[in-house]
Amino acid sequence: MNCKALLGLLLLATQLNAAVRHDGAEVGEWTMDYDAALKLAKKENLPVMLNFTGSDWCHWCIQIEHKVFSQQTWQKFASSNIVLVTLDFPRRSKTVPDKYVTRNDQLAAKFGVQGYPTLMILDSDGKTLLGKMGASRDMSPESFIKQFKHTTRFSQRGIEEFAKKNPEKAKALRAAAKKFRDSIKTLEAFIDQNPPRTEENLKKFQAMQERLQDAYTALQKF
Repeated sequence: MNCKALLGLLLLATQLNAAVRHDGAEVGEWTMDYDAALKLAKKENLPVMLNFTGSDWCHWCIQIEHKVFSQQTWQKFASSNIVLVTLDFPRRSKTVPDKYVTRNDQLAAKFGVQGYPTLMILDSDGKTLLGKMGASRDMSPESFIKQFKHTTRFSQRGIEEFAKKNPEKAKALRAAAKKFRDSIKTLEAFIDQNPPRTEENLKKFQAMQERLQDAYTALQKF
């Protein structure tokens, strides 16, 4: 990369990060305050988007900011539908307060982030992972909104909206959603125990994964 292109990249990254809050959270506004964002999501019953990004070096991270997140169509949608969290891993600039550096590393490890950008979508409880999203060459605000709606269709809010439109299926959907969430919680609790790698525990883990997959498959029928 030549010097002119590098300077342009750094300038764009600086401009984009200037709009990110360091403390507190508001619906539709990017913040680094993970804890405040989760509280807001629970209060407003909204899903959370975690954007694991390398704002000053990752080409696709900068592209997704430029092509999607900075666009009015996306911002208007996000302003009433999403709690947005930036988890930044810069290399050339100091844009992340010291109090968030270690925490960002911990969250990246917790969610198994292997590359950037990685977008994790959590339900309003701040625990249930609804799905993942990422960058693509033809990404646009419209395509991202469509993908986000698909990813969150089984969120608490999405289920209630479906139930209102389809009352005859509401009971079955709520039951399927509860089974899915319970399967996730059971698997997470097992992993958190850090059980020894024995044949018995491997069988338990596999059985939990199968139950989770079955529960997810059942949700796809709605």
